[in-house]
Amino acid sequence: MKITDPAIEVFLLIGFLSLIPSILVMFTSFTRIVVVLSILRQALGSPNIPPNSVIIGMSLFLTFYIMGPTIDNVTKEALIPYTKKEIAIDEAFKRAEPSIKNFMLRQTREKDLALFVKLSGERPSRPEELPVRIIVPAFVISELSTAFKIGFLLYLPFLVIDMVVSSILLSMGMMMLPPVLVSMPFKLLLFVMVDGWNLIAGSLVRSFQ
Repeated sequence: MKITDPAIEVFLLIGFLSLIPSILVMFTSFTRIVVVLSILRQALGSPNIPPNSVIIGMSLFLTFYIMGPTIDNVTKEALIPYTKKEIAIDEAFKRAEPSIKNFMLRQTREKDLALFVKLSGERPSRPEELPVRIIVPAFVISELSTAFKIGFLLYLPFLVIDMVVSSILLSMGMMMLPPVLVSMPFKLLLFVMVDGWNLIAGSLVRSFQ
């Protein structure tokens, strides 16, 4: 059934706009990026630098970059025909769904997808036939798992620096001096010397390819 009543279309559009923050977090690469950057900030020993606004802003623009092909497909297949009044809003959602599903399925682990398929009782012949209500939670926990793995690998070199500094301070009898205060300059120096932001941004983008 097509939705042709303008009042209903406006209502659905307003409802969709109110869900944009949730869509950004649950349907895109945003979750992985912001978690990795937050873990990196903790690993550096500077919980407030970069500030949250910078972390969110960087995550947002990296998300737009990564999601570019998907956004282009949705715009071409659904948004432009809808704005030209060639299709109704329900048809626009149907046309947008395959592109978004394909992106999420490429990043979702099979075991996570199988978990929610089993819980739902669905028996699809292909993953593309699964409803969004199954794909989204599987995608989110896959993104969190991947983000934690990347964060762990990022944390290791900085943890080594903390341990070395702590051992040196302990051997010198300087137990009252916080090791974090001493290790932070060395961690920042290491991060700058390896061009850390370039490596992090590049690695995050490539992890979605």
